[in-house]
Amino acid sequence: MNKIKYILFVVFFLIINFNVFSDSIKIIVKVDDEIITNIDIKNEKKYLLFLNPKLDQLNNNQINEIAKNSLITEIVKKKELDKIYDITKMGSFLDSIEQRFLKNKNIKNKSDFIKRLKKKDLGYDNIMNKLHIEALWNQHIYNKFSKNVRINKEDMRKNILIQFQNEKKKYEYDLSEILFTENVSETFDETLKKIEKSIINVGFENTANIFSISSSSKNGGLIGWVNELQISENIKKHLIKLKIGQVSNPIKIGGGYLIIKLNNKKEFSQKVELENEVNELIAKETNRQLNTYSVIFYKKLKKNTKINEL
Repeated sequence: MNKIKYILFVVFFLIINFNVFSDSIKIIVKVDDEIITNIDIKNEKKYLLFLNPKLDQLNNNQINEIAKNSLITEIVKKKELDKIYDITKMGSFLDSIEQRFLKNKNIKNKSDFIKRLKKKDLGYDNIMNKLHIEALWNQHIYNKFSKNVRINKEDMRKNILIQFQNEKKKYEYDLSEILFTENVSETFDETLKKIEKSIINVGFENTANIFSISSSSKNGGLIGWVNELQISENIKKHLIKLKIGQVSNPIKIGGGYLIIKLNNKKEFSQKVELENEVNELIAKETNRQLNTYSVIFYKKLKKNTKINEL
């Protein structure tokens, strides 16, 4: 009799715990054969808040939506990368990504970074995995589309030389960006009104997280410091009209529209190397064109991916 009671107790215990477990973990999205759960979204929110603490100003539904879309993007990219790269054989490449990230974040070393992550309830390996995927994706886009990049190096050199010889003061600008494209389901004006309303309601950085298709979106659109010799004339003519804290009108660029926020500015030394400035400008223009190819290619992959929201 005692044995029967014990068995019944165990069965009852398992049923109760299974129900609790099934209530606490829910499948939110299926991306082909992979799933995204509410726990995945919770963890992604912590990661995105680590990158952009201002996201905390959004309501929970908005942050959940951003986290969900971030995870979908990550899965779509990873499925493509897994066809081409064997991550177990890319140790030196991945190590360089980690070192670069620590340097950009002004973090002393790996152990210091791990301590910071623990305070945010984040795991080092998980964060590095995300960085590896993004770095490999950028490498893949470069390998696939770099031959399509069109840049006139001589014209760039001439333009920079003209600016360099100009007697006027030269400035460096601390910038953030929102890059967006026209949506097939709405007009350009409708999309722009949504973005402008969002900037007023939740701020530029959070709007970048919501609307920007640039890789800078996870960092609230932050580009950082750029000197004016490295900025195209098309963007600079809008930038010079801005006061610190102001946001530009949409700037038409290849493949979309750019909204720039001027975070700060300062004078920079005239002691610059012409070739270094040319190379910097070429790198930025190359990245801009590759980012356009990246967006187009990703949209194609996503269109061919079965995504079911449950």
